[in-house]
Amino acid sequence: MEKNDGDERNPAIGEGRCVSRQEQPQLHDPHPSHLICKIPKFSSQKSAMEALRPPSPVSPPSLIKRQLSKPIFSLPFTHKKTYSTQFTKTKFKNINVISPSISTEPTSPFEEETESLDQNEKFDWFSQWYALIPVCDLDKRVPHGKKVMGLDVVVWWDKNDNAWKVFDDSCPHRLAPLSEGRIDQWGRLQCVYHGWCFGGSGDCKLIPQAPLDGPPVHTFKKACVAVYPSTVQNGIVWFWPNTDPRYKDILSEKKPPYIPELDDPSFTRQMFTRDIPYGYEILIENLMDPAHVPYAHYGIMRTTTQPR
Repeated sequence: MEKNDGDERNPAIGEGRCVSRQEQPQLHDPHPSHLICKIPKFSSQKSAMEALRPPSPVSPPSLIKRQLSKPIFSLPFTHKKTYSTQFTKTKFKNINVISPSISTEPTSPFEEETESLDQNEKFDWFSQWYALIPVCDLDKRVPHGKKVMGLDVVVWWDKNDNAWKVFDDSCPHRLAPLSEGRIDQWGRLQCVYHGWCFGGSGDCKLIPQAPLDGPPVHTFKKACVAVYPSTVQNGIVWFWPNTDPRYKDILSEKKPPYIPELDDPSFTRQMFTRDIPYGYEILIENLMDPAHVPYAHYGIMRTTTQPR
């Protein structure tokens, strides 16, 4: 059956037309319901292949390009610039304002200490009093070497001043440890290497190798030992770990922390020292862990019966 001229045709096929097989009785076809399309002649095989190619559901690139040139959405999407504000560092100066109508007295000692410290001031670990050793562990006949705050110091009894003294554990001559020396018959600290002798103020009293009729080399400043401020409180030798001369009289300005229970006879106390190769924070963590006592200190401390 011939298609009407008004039927839609593929523009790529040209002027070909389709007729039913009933109009072609000379052709033998077991399927007479199929249609046979008469395709006109083309100048080349390429044109014929393009004509036989079925229409693609995708539009040609030229059409796509023209369609995408127009915006798909008409929403007004516009890029707006964002501005970041840069604040310049203001230069503030610390000022103290005193108002006569407002009381500035602290309400507690803690607030008084806090207000006395400047916010920009750093804590100076070497400008504080530290407990060095209990007096009960000291022997007045010999010097004692200790390491505190990373400092090697020597503690010895000065019978001329009737006080415990704390020196730098290093002889100014050849840097020999003074803690390995002795206390001579005049109560001076004597170096074990060349016998230099020092008084309670750190001054050199004698250099045995120096001629008696020569210059007083023992009075030179380089022959003196560095001295740390020290005192005894609560039965403990305290020292200030700074040999700067400005701290010579620091005891009159600031005293070590006082513990009244240590001087109270109604309390029972026990003091001992032990050198440990770690900081106090690890020791405190260990002391706050009682669960390790029955095992780490087995047979030393009394414990309850362990559960089965």
